[in-house]
Amino acid sequence: MWYYVKTLEYPVNLKCKDLTMAKYLITQYGGPDGELSAALRYLDQRFTMPTGKSKALLTDIGTEEMAHVEIIATMVYQLMENATVDEIKKAGLAGHYAEHGKAVFYTDATGNPCAAKQRYF
Repeated sequence: MWYYVKTLEYPVNLKCKDLTMAKYLITQYGGPDGELSAALRYLDQRFTMPTGKSKALLTDIGTEEMAHVEIIATMVYQLMENATVDEIKKAGLAGHYAEHGKAVFYTDATGNPCAAKQRYF
């Protein structure tokens, strides 16, 4: 279906921890207007397109949005990688940590599951 190259098109190499930025990026990752939601909207909408060309365009856009999901996930992981539990709590990510550790998960900025997650997972 797709040819997947196991490298990021735009490599991410963040060397500092920044839990505030990680919290902001988590909502861009899986919040209601985040990359995952956008990808799923484009990939859903392609089924209602009247021509093969329009279906192909939305497939390409949705696939590109999935690449953005991968880039954002990498950024969040790197920003949280060396954080202590106390630092995570102080940043307001205690609930996220309690349920998912340092793994990235689809939530909005307040830690609520996003609509896409509730709908598809």
